[in-house]
Amino acid sequence: MNARDAAVPTEAGSVAEMMHALGRQARQASAAMARADAATKSRALRRLAALLRENVQALAADNAKDLDRAVAAGLAAPMVDRLRLTPKVIETVAEGCDQLAAMPDVIGDIVGLRQQPSGIRVGQMRVPLGVFGMIFESRPNVTIEAASLSIKSGNACILRGGSEAIESNKALARLVQRALVDAGLPAEAVQLVPTTDREAVGHLIAMPEFVDVVIPRGGKGLIERISREAKVPVIKHLDGNCHTYVDDPCDLDMAVKVTDNAKTQKYSPCNASEGLLVARAVAGEFLPRIGAIFAAKGVEMRCDPAAKALLQAVAGAKVVDATEQDWSEEYLAPIISVKVVEGLDEAIAHINRYGSHHTDAILTRDHMHAQRFLREVDSASVMVNASTRFADGFEYGLGAEIGISTDKFHARGPVGIEGLTCLKWVVLGEGEVRG
Repeated sequence: MNARDAAVPTEAGSVAEMMHALGRQARQASAAMARADAATKSRALRRLAALLRENVQALAADNAKDLDRAVAAGLAAPMVDRLRLTPKVIETVAEGCDQLAAMPDVIGDIVGLRQQPSGIRVGQMRVPLGVFGMIFESRPNVTIEAASLSIKSGNACILRGGSEAIESNKALARLVQRALVDAGLPAEAVQLVPTTDREAVGHLIAMPEFVDVVIPRGGKGLIERISREAKVPVIKHLDGNCHTYVDDPCDLDMAVKVTDNAKTQKYSPCNASEGLLVARAVAGEFLPRIGAIFAAKGVEMRCDPAAKALLQAVAGAKVVDATEQDWSEEYLAPIISVKVVEGLDEAIAHINRYGSHHTDAILTRDHMHAQRFLREVDSASVMVNASTRFADGFEYGLGAEIGISTDKFHARGPVGIEGLTCLKWVVLGEGEVRG
């Protein structure tokens, strides 16, 4: 069978029937993926990387259909840009496939094996989750990121991308299925929902007989809907209200550099810092310096009275009074909340009250302060003397990520290969019986 012959449902018939067929095929394929050895999965990933590089022009042609439709519909320029499959974007996801292929295969690993007084040996084996559904918006490269992680982790997946990228996603999914078949794996291990009908999402998140977990990746409205309506577990984060805390004592030059990067390197990601907390003892020297940088870059600063007093004299600074809501806000824009705090205790309390438990950083020279911050800040990623922008699966050495989780069960933080697996108990014996 080749990828073209794979029994991928079309929009003919009801959406419910189509989604049921996708689910059934994914469940069947998941058994083959769980059995696949490391060499076979790596072969599929390397083949996918090669196909991506060979089809840059063909992918551009399909992508152009989405771009033309988006422009005609009046989609905002930044959204149109997110749809673009440039040669650089394609090469990046191809490199990701190669990197995943080269990484160790964790499936089947047994950890914590120890002998009990009865004579049995007890441990835990890492195994695939089975089937995951992923619902995402805008960026078509997510199709490859999700598919490649699914292959590496021995899962099957059902992908539902945004309607604005449907032609690009279909083209990418065809290459994924070709790579799977060429490696001797079932094409149905990665399936794309071929309809833009929103009813499909409702079915995907309510098929526990076929889908083991759902991963939404997109805006807050999408994630709230999935969390509210899903009948299967959800791996997700709602907000990215991340903080940078400038401690006393700190290296002020480093603090200025890192804070600037955490906020302005890119405004739209969920790991950009939205809140800046500064210890009172260093605020007089630090805030005018970072304020001048923010002013030059057009960043609006929403301040408490103490911060406002130090920043309003900065030439060109956009300084306004912060409201209570500002402390909880994810701006995804050139806006940052700024507050002067007495010190570490107040900073930790503020972050744990107003933050979204995503990523928070301390910039400090005090080792004990750093250790307390790491222990006491209740977030999925906690950093010392580094930009919050590093909260990313690739930067963490995971090869790629399928999303960020702020939940406290199973997966937390950037979700890579291990986040798409679970542990089951295994017992090794030599005829022992319980007395």
